[in-house]
Amino acid sequence: MNAKETVPGAIPRANSRPEAVSQAILRGGLHLLVSAYLALMRLVGFVRPGTRPPEDGRFDILLTGTFYSDNWLMSHLRPLAMSGRCARIRMVSTTPLPPMEKVEAVHPPAWLIRVLGGVPARLATFFWTGIRARPNIVGGFHLLFNGLAAALLGRMIGARSLYFCVGGPAEVLGGGRSSENRLFARLSAPDPALERKLIRSVANFDLVIAMGSRAVQFFRQRGVNASFHVVSGGLDASRFRADAAHPQYDLILVGRLAEIKRIDIFLESVKHVHRKLPAVTAVVVGDGPQRKALEAAARALGIETSVTFAGHRQDVESFLKKSRLFALTSDSEGLSLSLMEAMLCGLPAVVSRVGDLGDLVEEGVNGYLIAERTPEAFATRFVELLTDGESLAELGDAARRSASRFELAAVSRLWDGILAESPGADTTGLVPSGRGAS
Repeated sequence: MNAKETVPGAIPRANSRPEAVSQAILRGGLHLLVSAYLALMRLVGFVRPGTRPPEDGRFDILLTGTFYSDNWLMSHLRPLAMSGRCARIRMVSTTPLPPMEKVEAVHPPAWLIRVLGGVPARLATFFWTGIRARPNIVGGFHLLFNGLAAALLGRMIGARSLYFCVGGPAEVLGGGRSSENRLFARLSAPDPALERKLIRSVANFDLVIAMGSRAVQFFRQRGVNASFHVVSGGLDASRFRADAAHPQYDLILVGRLAEIKRIDIFLESVKHVHRKLPAVTAVVVGDGPQRKALEAAARALGIETSVTFAGHRQDVESFLKKSRLFALTSDSEGLSLSLMEAMLCGLPAVVSRVGDLGDLVEEGVNGYLIAERTPEAFATRFVELLTDGESLAELGDAARRSASRFELAAVSRLWDGILAESPGADTTGLVPSGRGAS
């Protein structure tokens, strides 16, 4: 397997006449959908009520999104809720929320889910709650379709709209074909015209929260003049900390088992490491649509006894504390939460040189960025570090220091500044990595 191949079960691209016709219908439908949305935004803009500032300086916030991990959700909601400028967060979700102070779960009624389906019922509940409660800020995690819904609702009720750009430029590149939206991800080839329309939709937001600086640069270079802010998730340092216990795993990868994560590259790299270090152990923490295919790939590579698939876990920190080296082999990433958690636990990182990972990983200081994302390139770094305990320890100490700026209190202070600013201000200089966003 090389960096361009995928594991069995990857989504096939259109290569026959019926598929080509299907793709043409899909592209036409998506263009019509996004064009109609942009026209509706312009129409609503003509009658938009004035933005209502909070009466006591504290914001009532309404959000929605789909989440695969309580840990990920808490890392973004807790620091926002901890801000002195936040009065309350209502979170519209179809799944239960972990308890958090100042965070109220709003669930669609079961009958509405049965009638409409999960996502439409959640978005309908989001609109109904916004119209009834009239919050000061409405927001969505991911552009498709939560962010688009938030921008429209904000214009309808005179609230500021907030877009959590979790996936970075991948949410719009090629017309959204690399996003995790099941409809747009069906595109078999990039659609530049649809990409431009999605970028235009981002310009409608009052606030855009990016996970790293490269996402900000991407949108600015394409003429988006929204108010951008780089805000990572906030981590609980009492959970994610180094542990002196004897490691159980040499390598750990934490992530959703989806094609974009390229865990096939990780497995192939473990195969290469195994040839030089036969006792190597690795663990993959996470679940997703490719799990069965990846487990089959591990068996085909002859490393099934070396790799543990732990599945979805709420106690991710327990696996990080039992590991020596963190890896990400993704095609695209924002500033990965799992990377921050690993580094706060004192693990050096060997990750793809993609997206915003360079905001945190400094080459040869706290980890390594792999530009030529082949299994051989990753394996070379893995073997180098696993056989040099002194370098591994030095990089681990630096990793922990680098990630300390992502602790809850620091990120909450960042939200204080964002919520206190005037509508047109920009706080990208407050990026926790200390490198700025422009």
